[in-house]
Amino acid sequence: MAEIADNPGADPHPTGSDPAPAVTAPAGQNESTRTVIIAFVANAVVAIAKSVAAAITGSASMLAEAAHSWADTGNEIFLLIADRRSRRPRDRSHPLGYGREAYVWSMFAGFGLFTVGAVVSIANGVDALLNPEAASDFVINYIVIGIAFVLEGTSFRQALKEARTESDLAHVSVGEVINHTSVPTLRAVFVEDFGALLGLAVALLGNIAHQVTGSSLPDAIGSILIGLLLAVMAIFLIERNREFLVGQSVPPRVFNAALAELRARPEVDRVSYLHCSFVGPRQIYLIAAVDLVGNAPEASLAVRLRSLEADLEQRPTIADVVLTLSLPDAPEVEPRPLTRSRRR
Repeated sequence: MAEIADNPGADPHPTGSDPAPAVTAPAGQNESTRTVIIAFVANAVVAIAKSVAAAITGSASMLAEAAHSWADTGNEIFLLIADRRSRRPRDRSHPLGYGREAYVWSMFAGFGLFTVGAVVSIANGVDALLNPEAASDFVINYIVIGIAFVLEGTSFRQALKEARTESDLAHVSVGEVINHTSVPTLRAVFVEDFGALLGLAVALLGNIAHQVTGSSLPDAIGSILIGLLLAVMAIFLIERNREFLVGQSVPPRVFNAALAELRARPEVDRVSYLHCSFVGPRQIYLIAAVDLVGNAPEASLAVRLRSLEADLEQRPTIADVVLTLSLPDAPEVEPRPLTRSRRR
């Protein structure tokens, strides 16, 4: 179910398009950390191999790929910092915790991908167009590209495994999980590794065309294409993190799960207001106005509200809950419509 585990009021077979991770927070956090570490090791090894190959062969697209891998390696450091700092428990100065730090550091990773990866690759490609040089030892490039495919593929497989876990639980496509997940490290690693595999394919084609034609033009164009690919990836990651930082509301699936969770409580008669927003990876801030069952005195109602808040906050995916009483004439909150989605 959507971000709130074990909701008795949720549809066991939802068909909406807005995914939300249903794994419990600790397990999901451990899986995300493992994904980032695997990506870091793979990118570091690949970056060294590509740099050596580029220095030996003089291939523009291989140099662009080296810049790509070094950018990804540096970005994994940002993502590890994001993962660690966002887990710090809340305190007086940060009553909702430090979860949004994950989006700050993940945005830094996006900027790094744009500057170190995209800009350097495009500039290198333009330079190769203006000052063409003959490349040599294409076999070295092919060997390195093959090794990189294996390592990057291993990292991508781990990211895909985590994404599919959330996809299966939310009953939506992997693509929608990557677009909507509140876990920025998963999104970043998945996008970077997918882009790395595409970049390797471009570098391979550029080297083959260079070797066959004897012209460095395809290799230079390959470097520029890799840079443009990195720019698109970086802009996507920056934009998604920006939206979470400015307080993006949860997707309809998560909203409806929270509403069902409140309605399922025996002490709640109706819900007239509900606001849910992400304050970190798999962490929701919930504000609601409810009518409680019975006609208890005001002091008793306050105690019951606080008890209900404390009970809801036991959920690992709920960071904080604020409940108040509904106005007498306030209409009841209705579930938000879901867009149908096909599983991929």
